Amino acid sequence: MFILAIPEFLSIIARMIERNLRGPLVEALAEVPAVCLLGPRQVGKTTLALEVARRQDAVYLDLESEQDRAKLAEPELYLERLLDRLVVLDEVHRAPGLFPVLRGLIDRARRRGAGNGRYLLLGSASMELLKQSGESLAGRVRYLELAPFSVLEPTEQPDERLWLRGGFPESLLAADDGRSLRWRLDFIRTYLERDIPQFGPRIAAETLRRLWTMLAHRQGALLNVAELARNLGVDAKTTAKYLDLLVDLLLVRRLEPWHANVGKRLVKSPRVYLRDSGVAHALLGVGDAETLLAHPVAGASWEGFVIENLLGSACPGVTAHHYRTSGGAEIDLLLVFPDGRRWAVEVKRSLKPRPERGFHVACTDLAPTRRAVVYPGRERYPLGQDVEAVPLRELAAELAAGNAGAAL
Repeated sequence: MFILAIPEFLSIIARMIERNLRGPLVEALAEVPAVCLLGPRQVGKTTLALEVARRQDAVYLDLESEQDRAKLAEPELYLERLLDRLVVLDEVHRAPGLFPVLRGLIDRARRRGAGNGRYLLLGSASMELLKQSGESLAGRVRYLELAPFSVLEPTEQPDERLWLRGGFPESLLAADDGRSLRWRLDFIRTYLERDIPQFGPRIAAETLRRLWTMLAHRQGALLNVAELARNLGVDAKTTAKYLDLLVDLLLVRRLEPWHANVGKRLVKSPRVYLRDSGVAHALLGVGDAETLLAHPVAGASWEGFVIENLLGSACPGVTAHHYRTSGGAEIDLLLVFPDGRRWAVEVKRSLKPRPERGFHVACTDLAPTRRAVVYPGRERYPLGQDVEAVPLRELAAELAAGNAGAAL
């Protein structure tokens, strides 16, 4: 009986942890007729949506439920009765024909003076979903992405555990490392066997697992599709399609290169990261801190963890790149703000961080307004040449607060 109660107990704990996206979600519902909340499975979309919905006179429909799908056999007839209420549609990708109907209902509600906040759409972030909703709901929808827990959310978990287990609620909040790892292995299996086939052509689960695992071993490496294809035993076009699918589902990030006229030969390949460190570690068979720290991928894994946390904390409009020249100048993360300012960020898994010579050369090339080395320590201090060592939480907090212009 106790074992059966664990998932429900963890769900209750997750509901008690306020997500940073809650405020922007409530704000969006007040400003536009429809909000599309995207994110991978099990990241907490439904929990957050229900938390917001319970404060309103809302109706929740789970489109994975046959009973709820049956209610929408005649969607216009059913939803027209609810024009004055918020309707939450979970797993909306299962009913792509809904989007034109929603457009008509939104316009009808506007004419009746019903205002904004009519529909909250939850989806697992396939590009097909974005295309369908974008074509049908243009000018009527705002997109928000819910990522796994970050260092800035009040989980009461140390950063080292968040790095090891990743930010999916049931993995992070598990009673011990063993249960956390088993949850992530189940998550990977379910994605491969059930979820991913919903979003594209049938893909052999074992082939996709091999690709996913290869990417975990190559965390942060420059993308070489031809090499991945050779190791998989499939053609490059098929490999690129597999990779695109993992990116579309918010499981993998392609960090695009910065292109600028700096008079040097630039590396034009993106760098590739598994977005959740816990999933990467599960694919590598890493289940505890000791194994992680001894693993060859530890430094690259920490780099990916830092990048995801910083990008998840950044204000809207901030774009992310890496910078690398054939001569060895390199910046791990280049943040470009809407007003054109740039932050150069180096990531070091060391308590005595020192930027490489290539970082200084790259900063000379690009003249960033901020130069920081993120490291796992607790104090910030100058490193010389306008570079500062900064703990991850502090730099993430600055980005979240919009302190892009704060002086060093």
